[in-house]
Amino acid sequence: MNKNKTELLRYLRNLKFPENILNAFQKVKRENFIPKNQKELSYEDVALPIGKGQTISQPYTIAFMLTLLELGDKQIILEVGSGSGYVLALINEISKNSELYGIERIKELADKSKKVLKKQKNIHIIHDDGSKGLENKAPFDRILVSASADKIPQKLVSQLKTGGVLVAPVKNSIIYIKRFANENKVKEFPGFIFVPLIEES
Repeated sequence: MNKNKTELLRYLRNLKFPENILNAFQKVKRENFIPKNQKELSYEDVALPIGKGQTISQPYTIAFMLTLLELGDKQIILEVGSGSGYVLALINEISKNSELYGIERIKELADKSKKVLKKQKNIHIIHDDGSKGLENKAPFDRILVSASADKIPQKLVSQLKTGGVLVAPVKNSIIYIKRFANENKVKEFPGFIFVPLIEES
């Protein structure tokens, strides 16, 4: 195992992330999702550019969001802004026998991630505007948004099952929402930086 990868896993383990998330980080090769000129930085705890002004988030941030997502097996899961496909690959290791949908509005990134993940028949990458969600596959057990919006994306919340969880960056916070029939449970975790979620007007 790459020395930097060992160090990254030790760092995440020291932060008490769950074992199933650490196992996913160990199994999935981050270098497969990163441009060639960035590969030596694959296991640094930093966000890296993947082209078209987009980034692959830093591992700490991804681990934090995946922990909040409360992943289980046999779920229907949506990632909005799936970029390189790295987070979908991690989710696929954690959430067994699940159907995963990634929406990416930049065609070049959608096409690249399809190639990298082509062996995973349960992962579906869609080139579209993710801010509207994916109504024809809703309701979802889990929705992860990987780019920052200005406010809680209610259109996405409405596509959750009752008891479903959405994790989304809003401005510089990560928001956790659990959907209930009467009132949703909402928690906010400030202090993060994301690329903006681009919404079609």
